Amino acid sequence: MANVQYYDVILKPVVTEKSMNIMAEKKYTFLVHPEANKTMIKEAVEKMFDGVKVADVKTMNCEGKKKRRGMTVGKTAKTKKAIVQLTEESAEIEIFAGL
Repeated sequence: MANVQYYDVILKPVVTEKSMNIMAEKKYTFLVHPEANKTMIKEAVEKMFDGVKVADVKTMNCEGKKKRRGMTVGKTAKTKKAIVQLTEESAEIEIFAGL
């Protein structure tokens, strides 16, 4: 496995209608490095955001979609998403505050 640092684990937040609805339950969705595991994701979130304690991490691997350009068939890149559940006494994540 590649040497993945904590600042390389979280690539970007996922901003969709469904992810905005579950933010009321202190669940946040991120696009993460494909080789990151749950413990790496938990450590990265706690180091990147002050006052945040992670209770649970759920991950999902998303396969690439088939795309065509003329007769050539290819696939888009695979991605990995993580839904991070914070504890009750944890602080909110500021990235999502203005959305």
